[in-house]
Amino acid sequence: MTEPSGGNTDKPRRPVVVPAVALVTFTAVGITALLGGLNEAPEQPDPLSEGAVLDQGLYSTKFVGSRVKIEPAQNEWDEEKRFVELVFNVTNNSDETLLVGLPPEKVEQAYTSTFFAGSLVKIDPAFPGEDAGPFAYALSKGGETRQLHPGVPTEVILRYKLQKGQQPPAKISLDVASYEFASQFNNNVEAWRMISKEVGQKHLPEIKARVTMSVKKGDSA
Repeated sequence: MTEPSGGNTDKPRRPVVVPAVALVTFTAVGITALLGGLNEAPEQPDPLSEGAVLDQGLYSTKFVGSRVKIEPAQNEWDEEKRFVELVFNVTNNSDETLLVGLPPEKVEQAYTSTFFAGSLVKIDPAFPGEDAGPFAYALSKGGETRQLHPGVPTEVILRYKLQKGQQPPAKISLDVASYEFASQFNNNVEAWRMISKEVGQKHLPEIKARVTMSVKKGDSA
């Protein structure tokens, strides 16, 4: 008598071997899918430090460094003042005189600014206190100014006042945006505008670079 065509069903089956590389690939793809897809991971901004030069489109900026500046008391009723200063060398690449400006209070407020300091969209750590600042100005032959003239490299100071007993941070980190010459959001007229993306009801600036500067201590005014 012949055996059934199905053979002996009690015969042990040989295990299927899956290459380890395939398992790793499958796992990686699965995790990536859970995180939102292969092409949706957010790009990290370029990490820079003091001395770096960044092309911001509208500005060319050298991040000179950061320091503690001490202003001695002017009389017996006055008090010594201490500031953390961030120093930049900025060239206005446009054909018009622009303002130094101030950093935005909130990130979502930054995209309308063409001021230089408006591109410093996040500063970490923050400096508490109503009189802490920020204060910003440029230095010229005539003293302090708030203007940046076309094509002229200009030293810019951004400063924060330290409160009594407050220690300066060891480092300061800046999230820096950039600009493009393009049509405006509400018309076809080309002009300089901050590069941003629409997220819900907000326009959030794209971070061109994250700059970390060590704070040097002990400079007197």
